[in-house]
Amino acid sequence: MDLVELSRLQFAVTALYHFIFVPLTLGLSVLLGIMETVYVMTGREIWRDLVKFWGILFGINFAMGVATGITMEFQFGTNWAYYSQYVGDVFGAPLAIEGLMAFFLEATFVGLFFFAWDKLSKVQHLIATWLLAIGTNFSALWILIANGWMQYPVGAHFNADTMRMEVSDFMEVLFNPVAQAKFVHTVSAGYVTGSVFVLAISAWYLLKGRNVEFAKRSMTVAASFGLASALSVVVLGDESGYTAGQNQKMKIAAIEAMWETEPAPASYTVFGLPDLGAHKTHLEVKVPWMLGLIATRSIDTPVPGISELVGIAQKNIADGLIAYKALAAIKKNPHDAQARADLDDHVGHLGYALLLKNIRPDIENATPDEITRAANSTIPNVPVLFWSFRVMVGLGLWFIALFAFSFWLSAKRQLDRWRPYLWAALLTLPLPWVAAELGWVVAEYGRQPWVIVGVMPTALGVSSTTTTNVTLSLLGFVLFYSALLVVDFYLLRKYIKLGPDAPQHEEAA
Repeated sequence: MDLVELSRLQFAVTALYHFIFVPLTLGLSVLLGIMETVYVMTGREIWRDLVKFWGILFGINFAMGVATGITMEFQFGTNWAYYSQYVGDVFGAPLAIEGLMAFFLEATFVGLFFFAWDKLSKVQHLIATWLLAIGTNFSALWILIANGWMQYPVGAHFNADTMRMEVSDFMEVLFNPVAQAKFVHTVSAGYVTGSVFVLAISAWYLLKGRNVEFAKRSMTVAASFGLASALSVVVLGDESGYTAGQNQKMKIAAIEAMWETEPAPASYTVFGLPDLGAHKTHLEVKVPWMLGLIATRSIDTPVPGISELVGIAQKNIADGLIAYKALAAIKKNPHDAQARADLDDHVGHLGYALLLKNIRPDIENATPDEITRAANSTIPNVPVLFWSFRVMVGLGLWFIALFAFSFWLSAKRQLDRWRPYLWAALLTLPLPWVAAELGWVVAEYGRQPWVIVGVMPTALGVSSTTTTNVTLSLLGFVLFYSALLVVDFYLLRKYIKLGPDAPQHEEAA
């Protein structure tokens, strides 16, 4: 593997490890707020016990998330130095705000949540719990604003004098439609994860015949909140599909393995066998109109196929070469008015010209064949995206069915009478993480070959380091993160086995 592939692998590994902890933190934080609200309204001590027990599991997961998340931000400087230098003015702002506002908000109210039960009134502690949940969600907001800008870079412009991207409209960065859609979709998926976690652990208690009243109350909250969240994921996922259909057409075409443009409205491929070599999808099973409605919300707007988008990329590369040549002229003579005018007219496609850097260093001399090769490099790995998306959607439909049945059983007060259902709930425990990780594969792998879509190819963002350094640090991260994961599983298993009466167990020990 070369330096670019190793750097990508390292960031992917650390990000996927980190995201094992994030969705559970998001989901449990809100569930704690709901449960404590019930406690304050009813005054029943069992609800306080629920909050304290699930709070312990939240705290373990929160600590692991912090430990794995901090190192990720350092990688922007160690592995992606040129990326950080080129877009630091834009990308750094949301990360800084996340650290200053959301993270410190979380840290403050985590302390109050755990250590101020006897120092605050019921209402005051409830406020602290909800502020903890808000802080957790704010962290996700600012991170996803930064990530959304990488997917759809708005509110910024290229400065030829500083050779950097600079913010021109921070409000446009903040209210980026891609970032907002990603935020609500991601946090809803986190709520599903938290709900499945509570549902599955409570099902285990019922299967064991212990802590029955505690488990049934926990399942009731998880079922109702989980159903609402799972339905929200579908609705908000549709919004993400629409924004991607407007701004990341190649990603949509790759997810659907749609090689050629279809007459509007395009159909959705339920099943198929994408062939990356032949540029064809075998054994297709399609639903008419569905893709056109999702991606364009119309019946007369076509969804471009991969071949058409490659042709557009070729034109963009040729146009970007004009901007690249103008930029070279400006370097020689900063007062060249014609070069600045040419740059202003064509700078929007400068990033496409930079795709040629993977083929030859003197890109201004690129041949038509090399331009074609660069345009073909904009095709992501179609089979990976195709199947990742479909498995993710299939799991989402299963969560809706599980929560709907759980809600019905809860309303009938029969949660502990259907052992096959309890086993199904327990065995569902790992599936939200599978769906969440596949969602990130679709989002990030589908963005390739761009680190910033249309602006900077991934290969140009890496640091000037050696493959040995990256390999050694990658191995170090894998070992360290794996150790944290083992510790996380051990602690969660320990406190789950002890159950909500853990303090009494520990005193007896």
